[in-house]
Amino acid sequence: MRSLPARWPSVLALLGALLGLAFAGVSTLDYVQHLDRQVHNMSCSFVPGLTAAAGADTACRAAMYSPYAALFRDRFWGGLPISLFAVGAFAFLAAFALYLLVARERAARRAAQFFALVGWTPLAASLFMAGIAIFKLGHVCKTCAGIYASSLVLAVGAIGAWITDRRSGQLVRTAPPPPKVAAPLDAAAKVEAAEAAAAATAVAPTVVDAPDDDTTITAAQSKAAVPAGLRRTGSLLLLPAWLAGLGAFTAAPALVYWQDLPDYKNHVGSCGTLPKPSAASKDVLHLTSPRAVVPATLIVDPLCPTCKALHQRLAAEGILPALDAALVLFPLDSECNWNLRQPMHPGSCIVSKAIVCGEQRSQHLQVLEWAYESQDDLLEAAKAGAGLVNVRAMVKRRFPDLDACIDDKATERRLDRMMHFAVDNKLPVSTPQLFVADQRVCDEDTDLGLAYTLRLLAPQLRSP
Repeated sequence: MRSLPARWPSVLALLGALLGLAFAGVSTLDYVQHLDRQVHNMSCSFVPGLTAAAGADTACRAAMYSPYAALFRDRFWGGLPISLFAVGAFAFLAAFALYLLVARERAARRAAQFFALVGWTPLAASLFMAGIAIFKLGHVCKTCAGIYASSLVLAVGAIGAWITDRRSGQLVRTAPPPPKVAAPLDAAAKVEAAEAAAAATAVAPTVVDAPDDDTTITAAQSKAAVPAGLRRTGSLLLLPAWLAGLGAFTAAPALVYWQDLPDYKNHVGSCGTLPKPSAASKDVLHLTSPRAVVPATLIVDPLCPTCKALHQRLAAEGILPALDAALVLFPLDSECNWNLRQPMHPGSCIVSKAIVCGEQRSQHLQVLEWAYESQDDLLEAAKAGAGLVNVRAMVKRRFPDLDACIDDKATERRLDRMMHFAVDNKLPVSTPQLFVADQRVCDEDTDLGLAYTLRLLAPQLRSP
């Protein structure tokens, strides 16, 4: 009876690789459809390809826009998404798992060893990316979680395939030796043996074709009884050859993607300029640091989710400290913004005044970032029963020294002059808006194409 490796580890590994391929493929498709510079729905679900409900893809969108989702974003518009490499790696590992499943004992033992060596690499990459998602982004998107889980299933199957293959080898080496083979007797010897046996037992002689002895079998039977599990080990050269194949599969999707990327250079700088960059220069707030090398203008609403996302991307890309930024507060709240009839972000006037007041203590950046971090709670408080009273209480609880300044007429006038900045420069009533020097960054370039666009507009922001 042959001792063969069990099938279940290869089946498990194949399942994990196929699931990983599906999740990585969906993630890549989500990324690719945004190459038209528009915003699209995303597949953010534990079921690969299932479109998320409205607003349910926030975590997946934030992950896609983050600088950790792609490589070389300052070199290519959107960069090379990490999911491309996952597609290639999972495809190779799925094919290898299928080979082990079909070949079984015909596969060289090196195959199971190689699969165990590389089958855990997607899991290692998943653990690294999960750490970034948890500790850097603060959330894990469902599609990403699907890749992480698939990597775990694949790793368990790959290690299991090696363990079962190794155990089958040990059974072969420890099997009992085959029984001794008796030399075949010729016809005369058979007769003599029968006569001797008859004389000894006084029974009429009976001629037999072969001795009925459990300890002796024919040479053909002996050959069949030798365990057939002594499979070939395989050359060591198979390992680097398979490894090269894995590398080629992993890199191939990224190379194809890079070759087909459209040229976005003509779009950069096509969204206008700032006609009067010095207007209200005495009234704007300034965000600067010793590393600041490029003048910029940021027009934001502290309770605008898109403003928050842009601020976080600028910080994560390491761009914010390099900007000598003029901060123009433009709250989309009809309480103080005479451009609006209805508030889009109720409570943002109060928060904006608190930011203005924070300048006296060099806390304006601290107040702005607190507003971004507490944005959901502030918006929810503004929509509750007491409305703006709740927002004011939250600001006072966090920055008690600024409360009196919020009601100061000078604060109100300064905020009003900042909003005139938008009128003087004929800017649309929207946030955020980013200008590098006096060149406007297109809205379509403030997410996936941010690093690429800023590198073209201000090469000194990035080392060559």
